[in-house]
Amino acid sequence: MARLGKRGRGLPAAVAGLAVALALAAACSSFDRSAFEPPRIEGAAFVGDQACQDCHPRITRAFPQSAHARLHPPGAGGRDHACESCHGPAEAHVASGGAGPDRHIVNPGRDPQACYQCHLEVSAEFHLPRHHPVTEEKMTCAACHDPHGLDIAKPAGGAMMARRNETCAGCHREQTRPFVFEHAAMREGCVSCHSPHGSINAKLLTVRDSNLCLRCHAQVPGPGAAGGFYIGRVDHSGLLRYGTCWTAGCHAAIHGSNTQPYYFY
Repeated sequence: MARLGKRGRGLPAAVAGLAVALALAAACSSFDRSAFEPPRIEGAAFVGDQACQDCHPRITRAFPQSAHARLHPPGAGGRDHACESCHGPAEAHVASGGAGPDRHIVNPGRDPQACYQCHLEVSAEFHLPRHHPVTEEKMTCAACHDPHGLDIAKPAGGAMMARRNETCAGCHREQTRPFVFEHAAMREGCVSCHSPHGSINAKLLTVRDSNLCLRCHAQVPGPGAAGGFYIGRVDHSGLLRYGTCWTAGCHAAIHGSNTQPYYFY
């Protein structure tokens, strides 16, 4: 057998290293991303969802519809501990008769830290320059989201907002009221233009300039050698330089208008 050169002698080691790397990659890819650390209640043990159902039938009746019902805290010793995944071990709470909503139990409806244990990306968004005032403790996640799945009409995807635009309308009444000429984007939901948790842009906009509107209102090259860009049969070549569509003195009533189909006012 011919002798291996210096590069040939290093080949088995390289192959072995690649095999280890692939094994580690496979291990990471199969890791259960739902693993989490449930809230701790000093001296309390897990009791199971049945104990919660005895006192909270209205909530637990619809809870199986929620994505949170699939959570199972490590160390609970079974699969029927979804409630305690967010509220913590309930032994002391049950023993006290459940007096008070926060007695010997964690209430994420008052403190979002329990939500942040799983929703790390949302926690980061709440620290962006523009955000809903959750970190300032002026509102909580439960103000917009139903963690127990009580609304059977909610969109697919877990504990999302109850109905499209309905949750936003609770605070933003002027923007979501009925209009004679409704901006079609409203039919797709406020989140088509706004990032609900946080954004680097004012008004929680996903894009800060006219490109937000141009995602739907495509620019079309105009006729002739001069060209130009037409939007809705109107040459906007000289208009786009004045700022955003809603601040340049044109489409100020961007959510809708009762008098103008082009949302001028």
